[in-house]
Amino acid sequence: MSDSNSTLPKGKQTALGLYVTADEAFKMWQADPEKVIILDVRTPEEFLFVGYPTMAWKIPVIAQTYEWDAEKSQFPMKMLPDFVSRVSEVAQPGDLILATCRSGGRSAIACNLLAKAGFTNVYSIVDGIEGDSNGSSESTPQGGWKNSDCPWTKKLTPERMLLPTSD
Repeated sequence: MSDSNSTLPKGKQTALGLYVTADEAFKMWQADPEKVIILDVRTPEEFLFVGYPTMAWKIPVIAQTYEWDAEKSQFPMKMLPDFVSRVSEVAQPGDLILATCRSGGRSAIACNLLAKAGFTNVYSIVDGIEGDSNGSSESTPQGGWKNSDCPWTKKLTPERMLLPTSD
């Protein structure tokens, strides 16, 4: 567990400077499952096809769009404006929250949004669900919830899923 990490890439750094690995996060949850909130901020497609921590609240921070961006050759993601209000349904500003995504970028975004809203004890799980790879197609991800043998499932639990409201 670290209170700051200047060796993290800029995209994984947070305003609060609170970081844990997936393995550390699971141990924190095991020590106090009634007080530690695991927050998975990935998309519903990721919950469905990749799986998620069994105890996690699934609250996406960003959504996949389906409008092709020819300049960037991708389908861009968009921020979900009601993220903080959805998190506020299950957590208070002083609660211990451990946020995760695929590999630490979106969890940093979520931590920063929550910090801006007055949450003070939000850690980013820096290796996420799948861990980091070195960028080659043959690389094996390092770290991550699934690679650390932490409990996960693909069985959806809608009662622990707070999705954005439809427009």
